[in-house]
Amino acid sequence: MYVYAGPPELLAQVRPGVMGAPIASSADIDGLTPDDEPFTYVVDLEGTLRIAPRRSEHVACAGGRPVLAAGEIAFERVHGEWGVTEVSNQSTGYCPDPASWREVAEALDRAGIARPDGFTATFVFRHCPGCGELNVVKDEDYVCVFCGCGLSGLSGLSGP
Repeated sequence: MYVYAGPPELLAQVRPGVMGAPIASSADIDGLTPDDEPFTYVVDLEGTLRIAPRRSEHVACAGGRPVLAAGEIAFERVHGEWGVTEVSNQSTGYCPDPASWREVAEALDRAGIARPDGFTATFVFRHCPGCGELNVVKDEDYVCVFCGCGLSGLSGLSGP
């Protein structure tokens, strides 16, 4: 489970009871297709995939609640059904581990939506224990780009 770890001002803008559209089947994507842009997604605590326009915040898509996974997702219609073409764990608000793929895969499988075998783009996030800034770890270089402090190489978000 991931709790929101992003800017408090974004959490303050969440409207109670407003969440991303639930996706329980391929048909739920009809009418929601963007102009060649991926969606923001979360998998809520009940295991439901919820999507919102890409430029919306993950915390708004989740209604301010904790999630099992978060990132960006793109769909394409193949043989009359929607399938996933791209999916990532890119969410600086929730900072989900690559292991969150399992929840994404299960939500898509329950909805009967074709998917890849894993994230098509995977991100590793760490908060710096020195300066508290959020880092996206690249090339397994666990060093803060802001202050040079060492970052935890362990799975899970470390920090403030």
